[in-house]
Amino acid sequence: MNKKLKCILLIDDNPHDNFFHERAIKAYDETEIVVTKDSGAEALEYLKAKTGPHSDLIFLDINMPAMNGWEFLQQYSQLDKTVREQTIIIMLTTSANPSDIEKGQKNAFVSDYITKPLTKEKMQLIADKYFGE
Repeated sequence: MNKKLKCILLIDDNPHDNFFHERAIKAYDETEIVVTKDSGAEALEYLKAKTGPHSDLIFLDINMPAMNGWEFLQQYSQLDKTVREQTIIIMLTTSANPSDIEKGQKNAFVSDYITKPLTKEKMQLIADKYFGE
């Protein structure tokens, strides 16, 4: 049995991917709210504001304009430790580039690296791995 997630934060500049991924998360049916941010900077502001529910899980794209996923992670490292300790970050990207995969695996804040698209089945595997009781 997995715990119900309060909030999943999707960070991706592609509205079509966000729409599809939000549907996959909702099909999994164990998440109260899905918050979508179109850029790393927008997501950081959301996390810093602490006005919404705490994000249990963040899906982070790599290739975004203005602030890419790697730059987001650099700024994320400056957030309050209590925010960082309670959140799982999964790189969700189209990049199958071995250097990106290795960089993700070496990053202390990245728990996993998966390629798009996110499906209900992938969501279930993630939930079992990181939120199983």
